Amino acid sequence: MTEPDDGDGAPSEHDAVESLERLGLSNYAARVFIALQRLGVGTAKGIHEETGVPRSQVYGAAEELAEVGLVELQQSTPKRYRPVALETARRRLAEELKAEADRAFAFLEAQRRAGTERETRDDVWTVRGREPINSRVVELVRQATETVLIGAPAPAFVPEELVATVEDRHAAGVAIRVISESEAVRDTFAAIDGVEVTAPLESGTMDYTGRVLLVDDRVVLLSAAASDDPAEETAIWSADTAMAEILSRAIASSIDSLVRGPEGGA
Repeated sequence: MTEPDDGDGAPSEHDAVESLERLGLSNYAARVFIALQRLGVGTAKGIHEETGVPRSQVYGAAEELAEVGLVELQQSTPKRYRPVALETARRRLAEELKAEADRAFAFLEAQRRAGTERETRDDVWTVRGREPINSRVVELVRQATETVLIGAPAPAFVPEELVATVEDRHAAGVAIRVISESEAVRDTFAAIDGVEVTAPLESGTMDYTGRVLLVDDRVVLLSAAASDDPAEETAIWSADTAMAEILSRAIASSIDSLVRGPEGGA
């Protein structure tokens, strides 16, 4: 029978049942599976006596376990059930959990694509928080087909996923340009052969706590972070709008002057 936690920190049977439920088993199936670990081989009557699960429900629970490959069934009279090896059970539950996650996220991705297709071209979006902005920047860079310009004042604005995405897009033929006063940021991108990495001509000319992203001259993202807490970041972004086009041109021109000087010289 199920025992409560004995207080020594070791998982109790109740804990194990709850964990198996989170892995996709019903309560009865979890209890039957645990009982079979003790019994080795069991009949519906023996499992009922061991667990207290109604005998009429033991059959259904055992069928559930058999369907996911956790027990073997002997067609005897009465029927006898035997659990598979624990490593096999662990693998089967992990596979089932992954399959469920894959199905759910395949649906969610389809909904996201449909939602993106319905976005109007008149929108300017606001994103708040370091992690959501990181995700948006990576997603926008991932969509690049021609050019990407990234301005980042410090390594905190350059998540690892962005670096990997830049490397991927560069390999696909996208021209990548990075500008930063931070040597650490420049070194990060300079490690990707062929990415153009530059610093402003004069230190302090980019006295701005936030990031800049231009993609294909049609997408722009600008962020600003609080001076007392850089993690408090807010960004606006727009794609395929008149505002995005105007801002993209203005930002590209401004950055060119910072890197090359007002007359285009070094």
